[in-house]
Amino acid sequence: MHTHNSPAGGSSDRRARAQCADAVLMVRPAAFGWNAQTAVTNRFQGRPPECDLQSRALAEFDRLADALTQAGVEVHALADCADPPRPDALFPNNWVSLHADGTAVLYPMLAPNRRLERRPELLAELAKRGGFRVERLVDLTHHELAGRFLEATGSVVFDHVSLAAYACLSPRTDADVLRELCEEIGYEPVVFDATGPAGAPVYHTNVMLAIGRKFVVVCGDAIHAGQRNAVLERLGACDRRVESIDATQMAQFAGNLLELRTRAGGSVLAVSRRGLESLAPAAQERLTACVDRVVAVPVPTIEDTGGGSVRCMLAEVFLPRAAGPVASGGR
Repeated sequence: MHTHNSPAGGSSDRRARAQCADAVLMVRPAAFGWNAQTAVTNRFQGRPPECDLQSRALAEFDRLADALTQAGVEVHALADCADPPRPDALFPNNWVSLHADGTAVLYPMLAPNRRLERRPELLAELAKRGGFRVERLVDLTHHELAGRFLEATGSVVFDHVSLAAYACLSPRTDADVLRELCEEIGYEPVVFDATGPAGAPVYHTNVMLAIGRKFVVVCGDAIHAGQRNAVLERLGACDRRVESIDATQMAQFAGNLLELRTRAGGSVLAVSRRGLESLAPAAQERLTACVDRVVAVPVPTIEDTGGGSVRCMLAEVFLPRAAGPVASGGR
């Protein structure tokens, strides 16, 4: 594990930062399908029959968006367009992150056809619909020219309270780009190696690690042995319950979950039904006790074909509201 000093704020800044967002950006797919360009590095991605993938994925998407809305989360579901086709457009958390100080970050992506998902008009529409303010744009996409990538909150799992950015290295996650990101937003990078199916690097950190207000879910067995204890000790140092999952549960997307807030202040855990049901009953109870409500929605088409699950479908919106003050922190 490697950590680096960053220009993070003091204790007052840390207290001011919320771990969980009360709004999310979702992108309703128009051309969902199997993506050959991402399959090389995503061992969670299968190739099912091509029949009705778009309609099935759309139904799963709508089910998740509706369930989160009913739970009290503010959902901004914006539309993709079919031309050119963007088979993974429903995973917006891989190209943008939206921060409490008004910063929006655009990220370099490995697959050329996924770069088409970065649409500035979506951010403009989000700001208009939600009354959000974007004060600053950090554009890291130039790293694509040098073959360096960092796929937003797929590659990076943020601890907004301790100002740490966790990332397991892979073809999609470059340590130098991570350091540049952290310098821009005032976080400390925590870099490690992790191995997933068939001995390949875990393609995205967010399939093996999730950080909520009161819990951490992590596949510690995936972390390389020489780095494991240091990473787990760091994760457990913030008074959160550490819930361990194994490689089989990781492959069922038990780690690909996200805690959100309602506008009324409640807490909601968003997870796929497959991911939740892969956990033992006692583990389910422990996680459930950490939040007010669990939203567990089946998304099997998206998981089997896209190689991502519920967390991947949600880009958190921490941006300040147009009428409110900008949160402390960042640069």
